[in-house]
Amino acid sequence: MSTLKVYNSLTRQKETFEPLVNGHVGMYVCGPTVSGESHMGHARPFITFDIVYRYLMHLGYKVRYVRNITDAGHFEEEGREAEDKISKKATIEKLEPMELVQKYTNLYHWAMSQFNNLPPSIEPTATGHIVEQIGMIETIIADGYAYEVNGSVYFDVEKYNTDFAPKGQPYGMLSGRVLEDMLETTRDLDNQEEKRNKADFALWKNAPPEHIMRWKSPWGEGFPGWHIECSAMSTKYLGDQFDIHGGGMDLQFPHHECEIAQSTVCNHKTPARYWLHNNMITVNGKKMGKSYGNQISLTQMFTGNHPILEQAYAPMTIRFFILQTHYRSTLDFGNEALKAAEKGLKRLWEAYELSQKIELTAVQSADAALDATVRKLLATFDEYMNDDFNTAKVLASMFELVPVINGIKDKHIAADALSAETWQLLQKQLKLFVEDIFGLKSELAGGDGKLDGVVQLLITIRLDAKTKKDYVTSDKIRNELATLGIQLKDERDGGTSYSVN
Repeated sequence: MSTLKVYNSLTRQKETFEPLVNGHVGMYVCGPTVSGESHMGHARPFITFDIVYRYLMHLGYKVRYVRNITDAGHFEEEGREAEDKISKKATIEKLEPMELVQKYTNLYHWAMSQFNNLPPSIEPTATGHIVEQIGMIETIIADGYAYEVNGSVYFDVEKYNTDFAPKGQPYGMLSGRVLEDMLETTRDLDNQEEKRNKADFALWKNAPPEHIMRWKSPWGEGFPGWHIECSAMSTKYLGDQFDIHGGGMDLQFPHHECEIAQSTVCNHKTPARYWLHNNMITVNGKKMGKSYGNQISLTQMFTGNHPILEQAYAPMTIRFFILQTHYRSTLDFGNEALKAAEKGLKRLWEAYELSQKIELTAVQSADAALDATVRKLLATFDEYMNDDFNTAKVLASMFELVPVINGIKDKHIAADALSAETWQLLQKQLKLFVEDIFGLKSELAGGDGKLDGVVQLLITIRLDAKTKKDYVTSDKIRNELATLGIQLKDERDGGTSYSVN
């Protein structure tokens, strides 16, 4: 078997993957900010790194997969500097901040279960690690790379760069940006006058009187900066240095760049050896965003309830759609592309299920050339996955096997054309990759997406009602669905599944 190679954003090249500890992998992936519902853009990184997680385990590694929950607001370096998304949304929805956080965390977990994503090994929250964040900030100040102004603490980017650039660790090493250019182009933000340089970023912010979420610190009451949260949590659970840091390409700068700088100061080494970034999703060739009116939430995807959507799309259709493109390539969303993915998944799944039912008994192949072709295609599954997790090429190989499977069923290909050994290998490889590694499942593959979408919408409404302690509405939805033969089951992780009798 070929060895695993991954594209390292830090070195900008493919490298042979070699973990720090033999047989073990530490992987940190930036999780959601739970101030609202996840959308299509969020689906891609979480499905991408679920595949990475599954494949690493398939290779025999014991993986500690850490994916955080950002529930302490979301400090906006590129927007209004002191805006807290969670406090702002809590005020709008008339909920306590942590009530809002719980609502959207539950909804996020539910969406992940719909996509059949495995839960991470550890899912730390930013609010649960304030002590660790304050400790890191104190270390950075003590080492001379941060300064306090009016109860806020800023990282001194220029001093860091002066000391670490000669060591080959400049600020901008991940994104390829040059500090001098950043100082010229950084736009003016709130409290800019507090900083020594425009490029400096906040480690801790002084909380104004109206700010709801606040914690005591050596510098007064305030809240953490966005970047320090991930550094603190990755260090606590994966150590001073770990194997893989993942996330969307939009996080390379400033988030991951800042993580590298502050973690390097605290731990005296670059935090992760391999940085993996998935590319973005566009909608009909345009960037996805609220201002474009093309940001589609996951419940809207599942129900079809959005002006852009022509129909509802089942979670497995979306998962399959994402796997059809290499994770580092741009993925353009459109109704025609998703409809094609729906048809493609149905065709593949039907052939896969058929392959598991047919039993061939011929000891030797009657068609040596076909037998060799099938074996060669099966061998490409691992070959392509070892080439930077190329799911698109694996799917292409699978579709080359579909006519063979259908041909044997329809008797266009003789039952003894393949040897029993080759057929058993085909059954084994397809089950392994379709279900275990690609995470596709039968419940929604080629199923009634509209029915599922309606039920999922009702589950979401019921969850919202329970969050607001409106148990009359919650119970009514459960009971009415039960009379229609649809049983709801509340899971331990806060999500809800259903079965049809």
